Amino acid sequence: MLVHPNFDPVVFQVGPLAIQWYGLMYVFGFAGVYAAWAYRLRHQATAVNPRWNLDLASDLLFYGALGAVLGGRLGYVFFYKPLEYLADPISIVTGIRDGGMSFHGGLIGVIFALWLFSKKSKINFVEIGDFVAPVAPIGLFFGRIGNFINQELWGKPTDLPWGMVFTTADGQARHPSMLYEALLEGLLLFVILWLFSRKKRALGILSGMFLVGYACARMIVELVRVPDRHLDYLFLDWVTMGQLLSLPMLVLGLTLIAFSKKR
Repeated sequence: MLVHPNFDPVVFQVGPLAIQWYGLMYVFGFAGVYAAWAYRLRHQATAVNPRWNLDLASDLLFYGALGAVLGGRLGYVFFYKPLEYLADPISIVTGIRDGGMSFHGGLIGVIFALWLFSKKSKINFVEIGDFVAPVAPIGLFFGRIGNFINQELWGKPTDLPWGMVFTTADGQARHPSMLYEALLEGLLLFVILWLFSRKKRALGILSGMFLVGYACARMIVELVRVPDRHLDYLFLDWVTMGQLLSLPMLVLGLTLIAFSKKR
């Protein structure tokens, strides 16, 4: 049995300004995405459209980051706690310091941002998705590490040797489900997509693989993750909101793969 290190969520504080690990993980994620794009454009240039360069990638990162943060926060508000935030709208902004981000909301925000970027840059929307897909798991990895540091989204009780006691729970050893997600939807999905994307692929297949990979990883981990208390299981005593929101991703991803077009 392991015990969570009980990290201080604040990295350092200067006056009223507190830098938290959770926010810093977003910075690491976006920086990792940019570094991966820089490597890809330098060493795997034949696998992407020659129009892509670091200046264009920088603009895309700005759009994507804005979509991820705004969409993630609004998605959490509307998918998970609409009534609570309706009663106190200002906490939509002030409460972000305590966490409360939705991946599915962030995905919708990113998709909208990529659509806007496609209009501005005149680049095919699906091609932009294929450019983003191989590096997106980097951000997911750091996001889940942020969840681990904050001791949130922990799993059900377990007697497995890597079961962990979280101080925010009840003293029982539990599945460190946020680390499962960091490994599956972060590290493993990144390795698969990165290796597969080293050669030019049919249009839409990388986007489809990302959606399918994330949806499968999320739906599996949800089986050992404690559902949100205010929602609990939606039905059958095992179906969660995370699984329900992942289902359209799975369908869309399979459709993109099935109808991917050669370039």
